[in-house]
Amino acid sequence: MSGPDLPLDDEGLVRLQKLLAASGVASRRKCEELMLAGEVQVDGEVVTRLGTKVDPAAARILVSGRRLPPVSPHVYLVLNKPRGVVSTMSDPQARRTLGDLVADRPERLFHVGRLDTDTSGLILLTNDGDFAQQVAHPSFEVDKTYVAEVDGEVFPRTIKQLLEGVTLDDGPVQVRQAKVIAGRHGRNQPGRSVVELVIHEGRNRIVRRLLEHVGHPVRQLTRTSIGPVRLAGLRTGEIRELSAGELGDLLELAAL
Repeated sequence: MSGPDLPLDDEGLVRLQKLLAASGVASRRKCEELMLAGEVQVDGEVVTRLGTKVDPAAARILVSGRRLPPVSPHVYLVLNKPRGVVSTMSDPQARRTLGDLVADRPERLFHVGRLDTDTSGLILLTNDGDFAQQVAHPSFEVDKTYVAEVDGEVFPRTIKQLLEGVTLDDGPVQVRQAKVIAGRHGRNQPGRSVVELVIHEGRNRIVRRLLEHVGHPVRQLTRTSIGPVRLAGLRTGEIRELSAGELGDLLELAAL
């Protein structure tokens, strides 16, 4: 996501309203109105003077409270990882990897965090090493949503147990949200349920271990969102770029 192609002055600066308009915020006139209304901040300061110049690659710009991503040569991608794909860019055992799915991309990409080989769903890829490291760091407590098909019928008491907190061998787990979204309980077949969990944990196989701990081993697991980024509409194995809004929100959450 390189951002708009802007004519810069000799110091590498551009007029703020021109940057906002070129970034798709609104028309030039509307961007000027937003500035005059005090809706635009640059590096923590409200900017109302029309003609103010900024560095489009370095300035931290907020418009009506939403972060505008900097102009950058980096790319930020969303992948719907299939089951059976290893969350590495290469593998000495010749297993299918994330790298195989983006082999046609010219960039040297990093994966942001991991998904178990047998877990499908949303994973981020980028050639921005600082972004990848910061967003994957344990201190980056962004909510991640998972949908799991599990054995057995999940009753309200189990949901309550999850929300009250569960302690595993490597420490407690805080579940932000939990609900049953489907169930299949026929007379002549064992019960199965589909549950949705929201957590910010990133420990190894945390969702599988959590659900097994409360008596419901996982049969299938998919990550459907990371913070503001949603999987909806992205088919298995497909890739898309983060929208400017998604990237801006992630940059703010990660304090980048």
